[in-house]
Order: sequence, then C-alpha cells, then structure tokens
Amino acid sequence: MDSDCIPFKQTGYFSELICDYIDEKSVLKPFYNRFGDLHHFKEQIEEKAAQFPPENREVLYSSLQRQYATTETSKKTLGHLKQLKEPITFTIVTGHQLNLFTGPLYFLYKIIATMNLAAVLKKKYPKFNFVPIYWMATEDHDFDEINYFNLNGKKIQWNKAAKGAVGHLGTDGLEEVYEALSNELGVGKNAEALKTLFQKAYLEHKTLTGATRFLANALFGEHGLVIVDGDDPDLKRLLIPYAEKDIFEKLAHTKVSKTIEQLKSLEANYPIQVNPREINYFYLRSGLRERIVEADGGFAVNDTDIHFTKEALLKELREHPERFSPNVIARPLYQEVILPNLCYIGGGGEIAYWLELKSMFEAMQVPFPILLVRNSALLVSSKQQRKLGKMNVSVSDLFAKQHSLINKKIRKISNIDIDFGPQKKHLEEQFEKLYSLAEQTDPSFLGAVKAQEAKQKKGLDRLEKRLLKAQKRTLKDQVIRMTELQNELFPAGSLQERNQNFSEMYLDLGEEMIPALIEALEPLKREFLILTY
Repeated sequence: MDSDCIPFKQTGYFSELICDYIDEKSVLKPFYNRFGDLHHFKEQIEEKAAQFPPENREVLYSSLQRQYATTETSKKTLGHLKQLKEPITFTIVTGHQLNLFTGPLYFLYKIIATMNLAAVLKKKYPKFNFVPIYWMATEDHDFDEINYFNLNGKKIQWNKAAKGAVGHLGTDGLEEVYEALSNELGVGKNAEALKTLFQKAYLEHKTLTGATRFLANALFGEHGLVIVDGDDPDLKRLLIPYAEKDIFEKLAHTKVSKTIEQLKSLEANYPIQVNPREINYFYLRSGLRERIVEADGGFAVNDTDIHFTKEALLKELREHPERFSPNVIARPLYQEVILPNLCYIGGGGEIAYWLELKSMFEAMQVPFPILLVRNSALLVSSKQQRKLGKMNVSVSDLFAKQHSLINKKIRKISNIDIDFGPQKKHLEEQFEKLYSLAEQTDPSFLGAVKAQEAKQKKGLDRLEKRLLKAQKRTLKDQVIRMTELQNELFPAGSLQERNQNFSEMYLDLGEEMIPALIEALEPLKREFLILTY
C-alpha cells in the first residue's frame, strides 16, 4: 500500500480535545500520566512492574488457559499466553464491542495498532516481552449498536429480541444474516473466503462471545493476538476490593466528578464524554444487566424487584463477583487491575473518557496507563486514485464538506472568475473614503454609510452565489463525478472507517489485506493515514 498522511486537525472529523491531546497541549497534562512517546514506556514499565502483584499473573494465566481451551491457537499466541506468567511481560490493550462481523473498519485498525506497538516496544526494549490484547466487551448490553454492519451501502442487520449482556446471546437467527451477506458478496475466491469466515464464526458457535473470539482469532491469531473476556469469575474476584470502594465509599464518583469540574474550567471548554454515577456497577445475570442503585436505606437493581441490605450486597459481591459488571467508568480500572498493562489504544471518544479517570486510578492505587489514539486511515483503491487524478482532485480535498468541495473546485475549473474577493476589497476601499467624508461633514451619517456598505456587499454575495450556481449547471458532469467519488470514500458524510465493513476491501485484497495493513499502520504516528491499494 502507498501511504500519505494529513494532520488529524485538518480532517475536520476529530474533536478539539483529541487534536489538543495529540498535540500535547499543556492544559491537558494534568489529566494523563505519560504521553505515548517511545521513551516514556521505560518509566511506565518500571511503575507497572513495581505495582502489579505476581498472584494476579497467576489468575490471569489460569483464566486465559480456560478461555482458550476450545480455541485453535497459533504458536505465536501460545507463546504470548505462556509469557504472561513471567514478570518481564507486559501488555498493550485495545477494547471493542462485539460488533457483528467486526462492524466498522476501525475494529481492524485498533487491533493492528495494538499488535504493531507491541512489536515496536520489543525492538526498543528487548529484555521485556509485550503481548497485544483485544478486550472483548462481552458485558455490554447495547445490542442495537452491535447487531449490524454496512456492506456496499446496505445495512445487514441481525433482527433479534435481546436483553442483558450481548456476550451471553445465542447465535440463533444469524442464518438469515448469512444469506443476506452471501447474496451481497457474490461469487469469487475472496467472496467465498468471507462467507466461510462468517459461517464458521457465527453458525458454528452458540454464543456471540464464542463467535467473536473465533472471528478475531481467525483474523489475527497467527500474529499473536491474545483475546480476553472479562466476564470471568476468577478475574472478577480480583476486582472485589475496588468494587467495594466504588459501591460503598463512592470513591469513583467523587474523584471523577472533581476531574470533570477541572476539565469544564478550562478555557477550551471541552465537552464531557461520560459522567460518573454514584455506583458504577451493573448487576449481571442471565438476560439481565441493570444498574445497582441506592434505595430505601439499602440497595436495589434498577427496574427489577431485586433488593439488598448493605450487608447482603457486600456478601453477594464477595461470593459472586461475576454478578457485578463494571460500567464505562469502572471497566478501565478492571482492565488495569487484572492485566500487566502499559498502554490503552482507543478512538477519540474512548481517550476522551479515559482523560476523566486519572484521579480515580490514583485514589485506587492502580497505575494509570499511557493513552494512545488509534491509527485512523482512509483506504483508496488505485481505480479511485486514477479518477481523482483525471479530475485534478487530491484525496485531502475530499475531507472538506461537500458544498465547500464543490464550490472550491468549480472556481478552479471554471473559465470564468467567480471570486468576487477583489470587487469586495475595492468596495471596502471606496467606503473608507465615504466614512472619512461623513465624519468630516456630519458624523450622524456614519450609520447610513455603514448600512449602504452592508447592502452592497450582500448584493455582491447574492450575485456571486447565482453565478456559481449557473457554473455548477454548466459543469454538472464534473460535479457529479467528484461528489460520487466523495460519497464512495466518505459514506453518509462520515469517515470510511466509521461506516464500512472490512469485507468491501477484502473482496479486492483477499488474505493480503491484514498483512498490508500491518505493514502500513504506524501506531506512534500522530497523523491521519491515506492508504492506496
């Protein structure tokens, strides 16, 4: 793949907070521990090594051996699993929901960035081992967010009544999705490979957790990816003391709320990504994942008849930790408690809420990881590049809003100059003389002069728009071709990576797609990538 890049800020698709974080703006330094530069990892290794209990490694290793019991595991992943027992081994983590057939493209980018960073760190610090981790969000209950993917502009959806943690869901009903996918893919070697992948993942596994593990392992297992399911009784047992501080002392709520106030006080006026609850845990049972709330002097599970006294809830937590599911505030802490982790790689929204959590980690006495914004990329086919070349349009031009793109290009290719900038400047110079004349004769006329200037400028604006509209009609073919291409690369006016499924590109690239992306994506590169294949 040929590679080019542009600054995140120039894309127009990333928040001011994330752009400022990438640029290491000083106002954000109190909200993270160490920035994601290669040399900062030495200190992060030392801190995590000093504070990660050896017994947690044993629990992690045993749980993963059980989780991988029925998974066909590559030699490289087996090696990584064994290394997790060793005190010189650390992890790099990304997390993602159990989106159907991976969901949007950036699922691949997150995992590849994680694997690539582990490889980079091994070269830099050869005395240590670095294991890439994909954390499956099996306890998430937002089924509507994960039950579809987009292919060729069509939404392929799993229609099913669903309650509770999505990882527990059975895979019944996915036969219809398989048929829809097969019809859309058509025929050919790569199409058949995708059909087989979907079939083996979703039609040969009983739960969505099992299907997603198979899928991620099939795509990335040979590269050493380790997949972790936090919905595990033994791993949850390590969380008990931290859950107690959250539920009974409101520690997370207090600390995160204070951090949010600090963020709000900044001049940049960054939006708040998530707000903490007084209790940041759900109660988890089959078909149920509901918030734990204080009620009637005790505790209750929201929208149910389940109630606990303080003593009974504490007993339930200690005897059945698997029934306590951390929310978006508590889950990052859970991850860092059970993993010897150095860095979390996430999208802009994820990094935004992680920046709210540092003081909570400090209060819980858990090291805060390095935060790295994942790679973002636009995949452009050679055919699309050739079309752009013929129209004298660059890929970076396409990041503009469509009306701005059209106006800019119409002006460029038109044989008529429709830029009234010089006329407006001349008009301003003329009115400067009128202002001077009015001031010398009768200052009360200044208002009338100003009104006349505004009226004439407005008239020029209207005329410019009418001429531009007429040129758009004249150059209709060029406009249509350009906008069609922009719509292909930015479906629904959004970034390709947030909309399209990997299978569209896989049809062209086949089994070379993952290796090509591994070669192209650079986890420490702080720019948006444009990759031509």
